[in-house]
Amino acid sequence: MKLQGKVAVVTGSARGIGCAIAEAMAREGALVVITDRDIDEANRTAARIGTSAIAIGADVSKPEEIEALFEQTTSRLGKVDILVNNAGIGVARLVVDIALDEWERIIRINLTGAFLCSQQAARRMIAQGHGGKIINIVSLSGQKGGVGRSAYGASKAGLEVLNKIMAVEFADSGITVNAIAPGPIMTETGKAMHTQETVDAYHRLIPQRRYGEPAEIASAAVFLASDDASYITGHTLNVDGGFLAAGLMFPFDPSKDKPIGATGQ
Repeated sequence: MKLQGKVAVVTGSARGIGCAIAEAMAREGALVVITDRDIDEANRTAARIGTSAIAIGADVSKPEEIEALFEQTTSRLGKVDILVNNAGIGVARLVVDIALDEWERIIRINLTGAFLCSQQAARRMIAQGHGGKIINIVSLSGQKGGVGRSAYGASKAGLEVLNKIMAVEFADSGITVNAIAPGPIMTETGKAMHTQETVDAYHRLIPQRRYGEPAEIASAAVFLASDDASYITGHTLNVDGGFLAAGLMFPFDPSKDKPIGATGQ
């Protein structure tokens, strides 16, 4: 029960990674706000979790709905201790093909939406006077160049830098700000963006040779939201099966392989 008595707002939590994070935090004792633009799905998720969850509909591309989300949270639950900026969208488009409206919508939800949610949460955490936790879900696509990831990668790279800036600005108020960069997770967003060629490429490039599970991201989020991570801020935790760390990988047989140009023994 690492989060006993805490109130956590998890955006985009009706399904996928956000849902897994909300469920894990509820199991650890938190009261969780399931917030999503799909209020029907949010209600179903909250009902499945039980008395530890409530659903509040919000589209993080709309500032007025974000403000209403945090007003309702504090009026119904009394406070905000934890924010997880998970809501996000993506599309696989080459730079020469992506339309401006697609670019702007992805930036508005993934980056501006996270900024506005953090602003609303931080204001309340500062006023409450006992600190808080902000966790941003970023991406490998914001750390490396990838085909078709221009808007999505740019939005997540921006959020990773914003993560550091907020960590510095909020430190005096006892608020820690950290990020999680998941490896490939086969959620609905992943299914929409990942072709079979993408899946095959990840399996070649990830040392663990597999996609991750939403629960593995949720475990990292619980850790960063708990007192176990009290002296960690401004950090990005990659939960990616070793993808970021990996370089050249191939089957190596020391009895057969020799340096290029080598002869004899």
